[in-house]
Amino acid sequence: MLPLRDLNPTRRLPVLTYSLIGINVLVFLWEMSLSPAALEQAFLDLSVVPANVMRDPFSVETLLDMIRSMFFHGGYEHIIGNMLYLWLFGDNVEDRFGSLLYLALYLISGFVAAIAQVLIDPTSTIPLVGASGAIAGVLGAYLVLYPNVRVQGIVPLGWLSRLAEWPAWIVLGLWFVLQLFNGVASLGVETASGGVAFFAHVGGFVAGIALALVFMMIVPQPPAEQRRQLLYQRARR
Repeated sequence: MLPLRDLNPTRRLPVLTYSLIGINVLVFLWEMSLSPAALEQAFLDLSVVPANVMRDPFSVETLLDMIRSMFFHGGYEHIIGNMLYLWLFGDNVEDRFGSLLYLALYLISGFVAAIAQVLIDPTSTIPLVGASGAIAGVLGAYLVLYPNVRVQGIVPLGWLSRLAEWPAWIVLGLWFVLQLFNGVASLGVETASGGVAFFAHVGGFVAGIALALVFMMIVPQPPAEQRRQLLYQRARR
């Protein structure tokens, strides 16, 4: 399923989620202003390259590379897909945990995602770019927080497609299984362009689940009656 909408209200404007989307878009516009050769060099110099990380894993430059990598993207489909998932699922996670814990979850998930992919292919010289690992952490947190919330989206059926509504645990669970399956299938396969860093997705998703379980002990869930009222208000809009 390609998710388009979740039936899950928020109590406040998701300022941080919108800010993260804005930063990603601005960085992508900067990328598009570069020539292909300059962009390739920027990725090599400013993002995570597994072989470089393994040579100097605890340097300040490695730390900065991991942060910068979370805001680079490899093309229009890459950034549109990532920003769709962040816009769709990030607002509720931010609403539940607050901006500070949400940002911590986002960044830590991104770090874990990068480390997972580096450990899987430590000799690779292909840059790891994209917010996918950090956003995978947001998806993992959403799965813990709102497993039964209905998600509306498009289900492709060959040349046709149809609208459907599934619970989040099915939508996100299938997404995770697909990433894990593709990751295992990609082991030992060499490609010149690098392809998709599936184990970054897996690592980020697992990190998001773990962090959500910890953060839930810090930030209590809103009362059930308040949740019901919010759902009712959302349904009327």
